[in-house]
Amino acid sequence: MHHYPGYGPGGPLAAFWQRRISLRLLRVMVEHLPPSGATARAYNSHAWQPLDFAAADTRDLVNLLLTAFVNAHRDPKKPAVPWPEPGWRPGDPTPEESAAKSEEQQARARAAYQHILARAKGE
Repeated sequence: MHHYPGYGPGGPLAAFWQRRISLRLLRVMVEHLPPSGATARAYNSHAWQPLDFAAADTRDLVNLLLTAFVNAHRDPKKPAVPWPEPGWRPGDPTPEESAAKSEEQQARARAAYQHILARAKGE
């Protein structure tokens, strides 16, 4: 807890157990930990800050605006550019997880089809 250096080794938690500070003061310290600290990162299970989310939103918006501009000024004989997918954010599945889930769904669909086919043939 480098945010409270005046409490010596172990920080405020050790000071609480040594009865140098009250539980109320410890609670206030914990409640006012910075949102960029290790506690917040562990609670959120990622290290993204609000500025990182704002940058990702800005990137997605610029991609949408660029696509809209290109589509508005394209040759009418050519197909439109597809809309871009939003960028990855914490909590979204990774490409590997998406691929594994897709393969699993395909395997289940194949098994269901084989089961229906077998029942239709009377096997």
